[in-house]
Amino acid sequence: MLLTIDVGNTNLTIGLFEGTKLGARWRLATDHERMPDEYGLQMLGLLQHGGCSPAQLDGICVASVVPPLTPRILQACRNYLSEDILVIDETVETGIKILYEDPRAVGADRIADAVAVCALYGGPACVVDFGTATTFDAITAEGEYLGGAIAPGIGIAAEALFMRTAKLPRVDIQAPPSVVGRNTVHAIQSGLVYGYVALVEGMVERFRRELGPDMKVIATGGLAEVIANHTNVIHHFAPWLTLEGLRILWERNRSRHE
Repeated sequence: MLLTIDVGNTNLTIGLFEGTKLGARWRLATDHERMPDEYGLQMLGLLQHGGCSPAQLDGICVASVVPPLTPRILQACRNYLSEDILVIDETVETGIKILYEDPRAVGADRIADAVAVCALYGGPACVVDFGTATTFDAITAEGEYLGGAIAPGIGIAAEALFMRTAKLPRVDIQAPPSVVGRNTVHAIQSGLVYGYVALVEGMVERFRRELGPDMKVIATGGLAEVIANHTNVIHHFAPWLTLEGLRILWERNRSRHE
């Protein structure tokens, strides 16, 4: 079995694969104060809850966009789960051509998303990942990673409104009863949800002008469903896309672990 871990600024997304089938999966809050032993014990508990022991693991594949936290996660994995770990970085064989000016600057999660989309859907494609940031990644018809766009995430926008204004409250990120909010909470929710729907629709249209009319749109990330339910420009909702990419990357780099 393979354990995949995506370390993000807001969440740790963890999945357990048996072959190509994704079984148990979890989203945990990223905690910068937690020590390696705490992470290790927590992951050990999750693994056991998923019906797997460390002895059954073939290995672990990790993508991280939080450099200060990466060593702790790796130490936790080695001490409690397995020493056979693949960390996604610029040395990994991706199977796709990365056309970014500096390939090392592309986040490991964005690489994993692109790899999964090329394998599962094909190009041209636009991947919209709703995480701490909302990212748009362009995949060409030839399966090349072209580049993309990065915008503040919905959670960041909501928190900024609360922190930087005197009277606006913190709200749950969900669609209000109507676009025209008739109280402050609904007005903020409308701006966040439908505002980001409009952002996605506008960016998708601009990406389509560059990638062609056959471009597919794949949505992923913790807040993807909130937006996907209110627009018809998203063709595929794939909440665990990054984990699928990590599985594929593990397979493509298996020779390192044999």
